[in-house]
This record gives sequence, C-alpha cells and structure tokens, in this order.
Amino acid sequence: MAKAQCWLQSSLERVFPGSPAREASPFEVIAARNGRVSFQACIRHTSGSPLAASLSVDGPDDIDVRIRRVGYVPVAHFNTDTPESDLDGIGHLPGLAPDPLFPESSVFMGPFEAHSFWVSVSVPADIEPGVREINLQFEIGKERVGELSAKIDVRPFTIQLRHDFPVTHWFYADALCDWYKVEPFEEEFWEIVRLYMEDLVSHGNNCLYVPIFTPPTDGVKRPTQLLKVTTPDAGKYSFDFSDVLRWTRLARSAGAESFEWTHFFWQWGVKYALRIYRNNQDRDSLLWPPETGATSGIYKNFLVQFLPEFHRFLISEDLLECSYFHVSDEPHGDHIINYRAAREMLRELAPWMKVMDALSDVSYGKEGLTDMPIPVISTAPQYAEAGIPAWTYFCCGPRGEYLNRLIDTPLTKIRMSGWLFYRLKALGFLHWGYNYWYKSQTQQMIDPYTEQSGAAWPGWAYGDTFVVYPGADGPVDSIRWEIFAESLQDFAILQTADIDHDSDMLSEIKSYCDFPKSEDWIISAMKKLLG
Repeated sequence: MAKAQCWLQSSLERVFPGSPAREASPFEVIAARNGRVSFQACIRHTSGSPLAASLSVDGPDDIDVRIRRVGYVPVAHFNTDTPESDLDGIGHLPGLAPDPLFPESSVFMGPFEAHSFWVSVSVPADIEPGVREINLQFEIGKERVGELSAKIDVRPFTIQLRHDFPVTHWFYADALCDWYKVEPFEEEFWEIVRLYMEDLVSHGNNCLYVPIFTPPTDGVKRPTQLLKVTTPDAGKYSFDFSDVLRWTRLARSAGAESFEWTHFFWQWGVKYALRIYRNNQDRDSLLWPPETGATSGIYKNFLVQFLPEFHRFLISEDLLECSYFHVSDEPHGDHIINYRAAREMLRELAPWMKVMDALSDVSYGKEGLTDMPIPVISTAPQYAEAGIPAWTYFCCGPRGEYLNRLIDTPLTKIRMSGWLFYRLKALGFLHWGYNYWYKSQTQQMIDPYTEQSGAAWPGWAYGDTFVVYPGADGPVDSIRWEIFAESLQDFAILQTADIDHDSDMLSEIKSYCDFPKSEDWIISAMKKLLG
C-alpha cells in the first residue's frame, strides 16, 4: 500500500494539515515573459507512523525554479466580522494555518497529514515562447512515491516594469534589532536590513521607508534614528546625515525607486512633537519632554534648523522628487484642528514639501490639508466621487466582503489586489505591517510563528501585522506576501497591455467589496491578457 498520495495544485488554494488528497492529474499554468508564476506540490501521508518526505525538481535551463516548504502556524480564532463565504479554512481553523515559506525541500510528517511545497517559476524576458515541462519527484527514504509533471506555457507577452503606482510598507528597524540582537546601525545590522530591503523590492514594493527619526506610530518605540543630532550650543542643533545616506543608497542598490520619510508629528491626534534622541542606545536622551506640543516653540525651533539641512540633503542625493512626506498618521474626528495647525507650520517652514497621510475623512482632501490623501478602501469612493486623486490602504479592516490580506483571507481575494487598484484608479498603496513583530503598541516582542495579531485579537486581525517572518538568514516570506506580489505583477500586466480602466474586461470589478473572487475569473482574464 502506498505511504503517500501526491498531486499538484494552484497556489490560490491553501493546503491545511487535514486537506484531502487529490488526483495526480495534468497541471498547466500560463506565464508571461519577465514574470513569475507559482503552484504547489502536495503530499498526504496515508499511514499511521511518522515519515520524512523530500521533493526534487528537474526543469529546463532557461527558467528558474525555486522550492520552499509551506509551514504551519497556530491560529486560535477566525478573524471577526466576516461571513463564512469570505473566510478561508472553514473546517480547518481554529488550528494550523499554512503561511511561512521555509527554504526547505523536505518535511517530517505525522500520520494522515497533508503538506505542500511552494514552487516559484521565474521566466526571463528574452526566453523563447513555448511550453516548458517541470518534473517533480517525491521520495520517502530512497523510495519514489510520486512523479508529477507541470507544464509552464510561456506566452510571447513580456511584462514591462510597473510605473506610476508606488507601493510602500512600513519597515520596522527596531524589530530587526530586537529579533537579531543587534544594535541600530552597527555593521551586522546593515547586512540584515539589506536582505529585507531586497525582499521588499522583489515583491513589488518600489517605495522604501526611511526612519530618519524613530517612527511615531503604534506606541513608543525603541530608538532607531538614522539622523545623528547633537547640541553644541543651547538651542542650536548639528546634524549628521551619514547613516541616512547609507540607508538610502542601500535601498537604491536594492532597487527602490522612491522613499517615504518618518511622520513629523505623533499619531492619532497630532498633539505632540516627535521624540528625537541624541543617542539610540539611551532611551532617555530625548531633546525635549515627550509631552512637548506639536507646534510648540521648542519643536518649531528644531524644525527651523533641520528642514533646510534636510532639503539640501534631498537635493544633493537627487531624492526630493521621489520622496513622500507625512504630517501624522490616521487623524480623525476633531484631530483636524491640530492637523491643520501642524500642516500650516510645515507649509511655512518647508514650502517645498508635499505631504500625504493615511486618513479617511474626506474633509482633509476637500480642504487641501494633505497633498495626497490615503483613504482606507472603505472610504476611498468618497474621494473618487469628490474628484480628489488618492492612494489607498487597508489596516486590520475593513473586513467582511472587502479586500484584505489576513491569514484567513481567501488567496483569490488577495490576488485581486492589483486588479482592484488598477480598475479603481488608486494612485498608490500603503500598508503599515511589513515586519511588526511586537505586542500591540509596546516594545515587547512576540514570536510571529505562534502569534499573528500583535496579541490584540479581535481588534487587530491575524495576519495584519506582518507579511514576513524572521529567518536565520533574512526574511521568510508568507504565502500572503507571495500572492500579493503576484497581484502587483497583474497590475503591471494591465499597464503593459494598456487596458483602459473602464474596459468591459474589468466591468465586474465594482468596488473594494464587490469584485470577482474566483480562480476561474483570474485564469480567464489572464488568458485574455497574455493571448
């Protein structure tokens, strides 16, 4: 009797430990040149004793094939406020959810478990169109238990680089320091940050966050301030941009095209000045008390001295035209009074600075308080109706039928991200959670392999706080991150094909909560695009 059943399946459907086996039927995926596609090689143990299985791959030399093991993480609950039709894992969760992608080609299996391996195929731009065959073999010990074949149908279509659509994720240098036990900006830190920058860019994130100051978001953070500030005389400041320069040049070498800079004022109220430090190793080395007002004289005096130096740095490094600046994150309600005052102070001191912020009240856009509003996807239609160009974002919510990227969001929904951004004419996308590995709004690290909500469920959702896990040799991608990257590739395909935003082909995409959510729709649309 066979010890295992093996099969291939799409990367748009998760494989859980209890997933049933499927027939080992022929498998084919279409691909564009200069693109990447993925699928899964799956195995289900059919006996009562543990066993070790391995996967090997043999493919043609003109494509690159990468294998990673799909790992499981414990998820204690479904995310809330979402109907069953918009949840993945019914019958499997609460329990173990597939998410991290480990750089491994073998797995140790318990009785009657299913596991999968993520197969990524990179297709060069200059490859000859035609069908390539990839052969995959599962082995238990030295016994071959499954021989599978996947056909990659490479079409003549060549994807051009995505343009005019910045994508940024907030990058937490403090989390890298705390997880890897390094100090900010020592040599070992720079090698770690390089790997994470390269991962961001390789997944379609073309705008890199620059912590010139410690980010004033989600609580008081460990100091990770690139800019060195000294006070040679009372009320006078001196600035050293050497680490800022190293960060931006490293990001450019990783492929970054634009840069997002730290917010200038505290989050959720715009009440306080930034916490700026003399020394990253001394958390008490603040230049002024934490309760210093946002538009206070002491902070304004600092900005009067800093902003001209910052402007000169940006010009000298040819960064000004590819930079994005912030006032304060997620102002709402009566915060508009403080926001207006802070914005006016920046406008007075730095008339060259254009700002953007994640916010949802359309009043900010109508008043012109921000140069580029970033409304959450549930209120983005209000900006569109008012004729105000905008980026967009989601953060923990909205949930339900809306687009999101949570650990129980169906992968077909995540894959529609790029289609939605394109169809609904978003000018950019921002997300706060690339590698936030902390308990919510604290400096207490969590283990992301066991907790995916910042220990704040149900307010914070499983899968919202990060899309990569920390690995021994850099980031461990998640399947959510891979599929989101493929969705951004879809955006680039739509751009390359010069598809009209109002094309009949996209007519079923109505809004961020009303859009096709099936793999069949995605496959059909891709066939039309790739020819």
